[in-house]
Amino acid sequence: MIRRPLSRYALRTASLTAALGLWQLLTSLDVDLWLRFSQFPTVTDVTRAFAGRLAGGDYWTDLTDSLTRILTGFVLAAVLGVAAGVLVARSLLAEDLLGPVLEVVRPIPAIALVPVAILLFPSNEQGIVFITCTAAFFPVLVSTRHAVRALTPVWEEAVRTMGGGRFRILRSVVLPGALPGIFGGLSVGIGVSWICVISAEMISGQYGVGYRTWQDYTVLDYPGVFVGMVTIGVLGWITSTAVELLGRRLTRWLPRTSYVPGGRTRAPRPLAAPARPDGDPEQQAQPEKQGQNDTEEARDEHLV
Repeated sequence: MIRRPLSRYALRTASLTAALGLWQLLTSLDVDLWLRFSQFPTVTDVTRAFAGRLAGGDYWTDLTDSLTRILTGFVLAAVLGVAAGVLVARSLLAEDLLGPVLEVVRPIPAIALVPVAILLFPSNEQGIVFITCTAAFFPVLVSTRHAVRALTPVWEEAVRTMGGGRFRILRSVVLPGALPGIFGGLSVGIGVSWICVISAEMISGQYGVGYRTWQDYTVLDYPGVFVGMVTIGVLGWITSTAVELLGRRLTRWLPRTSYVPGGRTRAPRPLAAPARPDGDPEQQAQPEKQGQNDTEEARDEHLV
C-alpha cells in the first residue's frame, strides 16, 4: 500500500505537533521526576521570545553573518574536497604525498583548530570560515575518494577505446559516476559545518547565531537560548535539504529503487512472453502499459 504525499505530510505535522504539545505539558506542569522540566521555558515563552527577536534587527544580522560564513566555508570545502579526493584516488604520487598528511589531520576535530585559526588569520571572520571549511572538507574528501575508486574500469576502457583522453575520462566517467558518493559527503559535510560554525561563533565570534545563543546563556535568558537552538535547527534542515535536492536533480539518470515497508525492495515485473502473430494487439499492449504504470508509481513513491 502506497501512502499518498498529503497523508505523509499530515503524519509529519502531527508528529511535530505532538512533540511540542508534550514539551508544553511537561514544562507548564513543572514536572520533576528524573529530568527537571521545571527549569525549561515553555513553548509559549519561546514563541514570545522568537516574535520579539524577529521584530529586531540584531536577529537578521546574526542570521546573515552565520549564513555567509557557512556558505563560504562549505563552497570552499566542496571544491577543494572533490578536487583532492579525485586526485588522491586517481594518482599514486598524490596519494603518497598527500595521503599521510591528510590522514594525520583528519581525526583532529575542526573545533580544536580554533587556536590555530586565531594564530594564523588576522581576523575572527577568516578564522571561522577556515574552521567551517575544514569541518566539511574531510567528509567530502573521503566520500569522493571512495566513490572514484569504486568505479568499474570497463567505463574508462570504453572511453579509451573510442579515443578519449584523460580529461574526457574525467568529464565523462569519473565525475558523473562519483556524483552519488560526492553528494553523500556533501550532505554529511553541511551538517558538520553547522556544528563547527556555531561552536566557533560561541568561542571567538562577535556576531552570528552561535554568538547570540551563548550571550543569552550567560545572562540566563533561557527562552533566547531556545530561540537560537530552533534557528540553528531550521537553518541546518534547509541547507541539508537543498544539498540533497541538488544531488537528486544532478543524478536523475540513476535508477531509483522503490521502497516497500518491511525492508524489502519492490522486484521488477517479469517481462511478458512474446505474443503470437495472431494475438490481439490490445492484449499485447496491456503488459507494456502495466509496466509503465508500475515504473511511474515507483518513481512517485521514491520522490515523496
